[in-house]
Amino acid sequence: MALPTRVSEVRPAFARWDPFREIEDVWAKMGSLLGDVVSGTAPEGRTFGTLASLITPVDIEETDDAFIVELDLPGVSRDDVTIDLRDNELVVYGEIRERERKGALRRQSRRCGQFEHRIALPGDVDAESVRASLRDGVLTLHCAKKEASHPRRIEIEA
Repeated sequence: MALPTRVSEVRPAFARWDPFREIEDVWAKMGSLLGDVVSGTAPEGRTFGTLASLITPVDIEETDDAFIVELDLPGVSRDDVTIDLRDNELVVYGEIRERERKGALRRQSRRCGQFEHRIALPGDVDAESVRASLRDGVLTLHCAKKEASHPRRIEIEA
């Protein structure tokens, strides 16, 4: 005798469980959530210190006499960037302005609004000799190192 069964979902007989499809669905949902976190915009348009500041590419190169910092700032004009040096920390902040659009915006994944990047340099910097340039969306900062104090032998007077 056959017992009756309840079928909650009607599936074709040839359909099989696909674990890879489930992984793809979870991956898509996580990507959507991560996109919300990375954009990190507060209600007034100011970006806050989330992953948005961590994904901006920064290179720090140390030479014998300087630290050279390169920071990608695509679409930012030099008038919209301010750079401060506090001890051995560079603070770069400014605004990425949203451009005027003529049509309906269907997708927006490029950041706009205010930003702030803090870059700790691994040594002391001579504040008077820091130079900055912005070319092709790359901000380059040349920070000369402070001259180290050299040991000096002190002679004892007779």
